[in-house]
Amino acid sequence: MIKSVSYDQLNPVSFLDRSSFVYPDKEAVIYKDQRYTYSEFADRVNQLAHALSNSGVSAGDRVGFLCPNIPAMLEGHYAPMKLGAILVAINIRLSSREILYILNHSKVKVLVLDAEFSKKILEIIDQLETVTEFIQVADDFPVVPELSDTDYQTYLSRAATVPINVELSNELATIAINYTSGTTGLPKGVEYHARGAYLAGIGEALECSMNWETRYLWTLPMFHCNGWCFTWGVTAVGGTHICLRKADPKEIFNLISKESITHMCGAPTVLTSMYSSKESKTANISGLNIMTAGAPPAPQVIRSIEGMGATLYHTYGLTETYGPHTICAIQDSWSNLSDSEQSKLKSRQGVPYIVAQTGLKVVDKKMQEVPRDGSTVGEVVMRGNNVMTGYHESPEATQQAFEGDWFHSGDLAVWHLDGYIELQDRAKDVIISGGENISSQQVEKVIMEHPGVLEVSVIGVPDEKWGEVPKAFVVPKEEKIDSEEIIKFCKERLAHFKAPKYVDFGPLPKTATGKIQKYVLRELEWKDKQKRIN
Repeated sequence: MIKSVSYDQLNPVSFLDRSSFVYPDKEAVIYKDQRYTYSEFADRVNQLAHALSNSGVSAGDRVGFLCPNIPAMLEGHYAPMKLGAILVAINIRLSSREILYILNHSKVKVLVLDAEFSKKILEIIDQLETVTEFIQVADDFPVVPELSDTDYQTYLSRAATVPINVELSNELATIAINYTSGTTGLPKGVEYHARGAYLAGIGEALECSMNWETRYLWTLPMFHCNGWCFTWGVTAVGGTHICLRKADPKEIFNLISKESITHMCGAPTVLTSMYSSKESKTANISGLNIMTAGAPPAPQVIRSIEGMGATLYHTYGLTETYGPHTICAIQDSWSNLSDSEQSKLKSRQGVPYIVAQTGLKVVDKKMQEVPRDGSTVGEVVMRGNNVMTGYHESPEATQQAFEGDWFHSGDLAVWHLDGYIELQDRAKDVIISGGENISSQQVEKVIMEHPGVLEVSVIGVPDEKWGEVPKAFVVPKEEKIDSEEIIKFCKERLAHFKAPKYVDFGPLPKTATGKIQKYVLRELEWKDKQKRIN
């Protein structure tokens, strides 16, 4: 549709244009001793856009960013769009081989990277097919001259601050490609369009009560679903971005106090690291708003964080839905319940986001809605403005994901009478033992209630009699516990066949966003299928 007096295209880059006009002298970005006003933030973004243009970047080209949560990464969420180019934000925890695949598959033209990761790029530089220039950010690490001698700040200083905005061909044009974790094969490039990113950013502001007084701490990686679109949402309301290179509990609590933080996001494992740290004993987080997603939080996690005074927003979504698609909206009637009962209700994944409208249901294999009885399991499917356009250059995968004109999440859930969904498992994580389906998440929630358990992951492992049986991997607190104690604890609360048959103790493998990598545990256990049988 052509722009007119009664219609304009939605594009999240407009958030910065507006906030720099409305709040020119207000702090926009804080990092270490650096403080930028919205006017300065806009100037830096325009400089980056002009610099990229000088490097030959134009509409449709891809610009890669391999950076932690530093100002350059935030600026990367605006400058390419000002040229009509596409942002490819890359997970900094990936191996050189995985980064190589993403850079080549997405056809990145210019790569901006933190110097900490320059050696990774040097390992694959001879295999890169489309990258023509490397720009290094010298933050905690010096520029590696073997890769390039251009540092990010010099790159910006050579360009003009004159505003630049290239009109998108339409609001459904791709502005970002985010790659999935690739746990079941090669990662897929999820395409976000301008309209979806704009509405997702607005949705975050609405759902977690952000406004111009918001001071947002970047504990969630910006490369993960574009920071669940908070990269745009915080700017939309004129809030302040407080950047943080690494989500360390000590520094999180320090910044919460020092910078009067009002909002932050993180996976449940980030919250666990916070309330289990020694700093939590004296920390004051009363009034702090925390959004959690990425993995279902156990009721115990919710009780612990809210017990410290924070307000918790439990959301659920995928890379394919721009991050959160549902929220466990709190009901007034819950206030009459006990803390334990409230935390169980709050651990459900909930109802559609405001911007998702009614694009959510739980269906059987015939795409028929399952009964809202809280027990019949089906697959969660979604649709709406905050669902991806498709997988980059993967039409078959896109067609499969969109079967029946809904996006298939691969997550299994029950649908409660009040309309709230509750995840039971990923389809691939269900344990089938002797013909019985066991929800690994149900077992995990029970184990998390044990006072000596800090974190847990449950998977199915080979068994000669039952095919597979549950095994728990536990990160204990300081208290000493053994496997028999955990197994007994579960048998007292679950059907015996659901209780883990084996328990291991130790650290859990995790992604950069704090998700526990079950596939790593599973691969180790199933590598030799005779391990348990013999």
